[in-house]
Amino acid sequence: MQQGQPMIIMGDDAQRVQDKDAQEYNISAARGVAESVRSTLGPKGMDKMLVDSMGDVTITNDGVTILQTMDIDNPTAEMVVEVAETQEDEAGDGTTSAVAIAGELLKNAEDLLEQDIHPTAVIKGFNLASEYAREQIDEVATAVEPDDTETLRNVAETSMTGKGAELDKDVLADLVVRAVQGVTVAADDGSHVVDLANLNIETRTGRAAGESRLLTGAAIDKDPVHEDMPTDFESANVLLLNDPIEVEEADVDTSVNVDSPDQLQKFLDQEEEQLREKVDKIVESGADVVFCQKGIDDLAQHYLAKEGVLAVRRTKKSDLTFLKNVLDAPIVTDLDSLTADDLAVGSVERDADEELFYVEGEDAHGVTLLLYGTTEHVVDELERGIQDAIDVVSTTVSDGRTLPGGGAVEVELARRLRDYADSVEGREQLAVEAFADSLELIPRVLAENAGLDAIDLLVDLRAAHEAGDEHAGLNVFAGEVVDTAEAGVVETAHAKEQAIASAAEAANLVLKIDDIISAGDLSTSGGDDEGGAPGGGMGGMGGMGGAM
Repeated sequence: MQQGQPMIIMGDDAQRVQDKDAQEYNISAARGVAESVRSTLGPKGMDKMLVDSMGDVTITNDGVTILQTMDIDNPTAEMVVEVAETQEDEAGDGTTSAVAIAGELLKNAEDLLEQDIHPTAVIKGFNLASEYAREQIDEVATAVEPDDTETLRNVAETSMTGKGAELDKDVLADLVVRAVQGVTVAADDGSHVVDLANLNIETRTGRAAGESRLLTGAAIDKDPVHEDMPTDFESANVLLLNDPIEVEEADVDTSVNVDSPDQLQKFLDQEEEQLREKVDKIVESGADVVFCQKGIDDLAQHYLAKEGVLAVRRTKKSDLTFLKNVLDAPIVTDLDSLTADDLAVGSVERDADEELFYVEGEDAHGVTLLLYGTTEHVVDELERGIQDAIDVVSTTVSDGRTLPGGGAVEVELARRLRDYADSVEGREQLAVEAFADSLELIPRVLAENAGLDAIDLLVDLRAAHEAGDEHAGLNVFAGEVVDTAEAGVVETAHAKEQAIASAAEAANLVLKIDDIISAGDLSTSGGDDEGGAPGGGMGGMGGMGGAM
């Protein structure tokens, strides 16, 4: 107050939500995100159809794809989406689990806040529980060797189950394991490194997924630039080129006045000579095949065909980079500096039916997974499922640990956390117990999504783990508790550690906020949506769910 007048600090359009209202607003937004993907979890999870503003349709049950495609317009909700993105980047799978656990942590935290437990006590308890749970994962985990094909195949099949790849998971899991093992190298310290840069995925429609295959080398979806060019070479000198085989153009706009047809012909002859020189450089280097990222002039195509050189233009940058790994060859950026040393030896074969070139180096450093699907939507979802399977198998090879699936590890961790809570003093003990309850969301949702009685099955699971069966998990197809490790339902330990860590940190970040100050409405796009929380009330989810 100054001389009886209020001091105006915030603008007229600014909004502010404080204390309990802010906590309720944030928790509500985060739980909204978590609940939007819960129904996709597990072998019996359902798919979502997402239609964007352009009318493009995506049908998937992949958590991170759903959250990235949805039109989310709420700052807190976007923080939870980051959990899924981080999980995808670090572990390759488990995005839905991470987001669902984060939402359940906030739900249970809300109950604690209503009991007048301070957020800092809840946050400390969650931190203690998260750290202890990750330590226990290492004790529960089983070691796996990179050449243990059966276990790696089980990891791949578990990741695929419930996704588009499930129907042909036997064939596809075998392809995934072989692909990952094909790009795995042993490091000097004895560890194993999976170089996924040497693994490429090519998709085609019109055939069943079970007909997918693994190729040694690269598959390039391009045609020869000239119909008279040869297409098959057993041992070819291959040139990877990032320089156009076209007439060089001036950097600035120019105009030329021509007085006679002879002068015009001289310009045309000069252009033809430039193209001839470029082709001669390629031929003199000894190149049999040219994969060019840029354009190739029609006249140059004719000259190359006459010389018996196969040329492909507009090769994708990603394909050219992959060919570099496959052939162990440099990418030439200037034809003037081209020498025979810039070429690599490899076989090139044309599949006319698939309209693909198969390229294999003498010592191949890459493999290609050729995936088939009946339609574009089917093959897109298949590719997402295969990519997740590749990520978890490669993580398992690098990390060397697996865990029993079907909710077994969550129930075991919850049991150990409740025992651990007895040793925690103060109100943090309640937060540790709430963390344990939150982990049991996973088996509950697995059961619910399968149409089973979640309460009865959770009671049976707890009893089995109390009796010492650490691998007891759900068989959602039979509706009973089984040894999931023995049944071949296994997950990578790293993904579970990352999911628990990400969920706990996201929940703590939300709980620590007690004041929201916005220059406009509480949205991230600054649009006209009624997404804010005027007057300190609860805000909506903004554009959340607009794409659903």
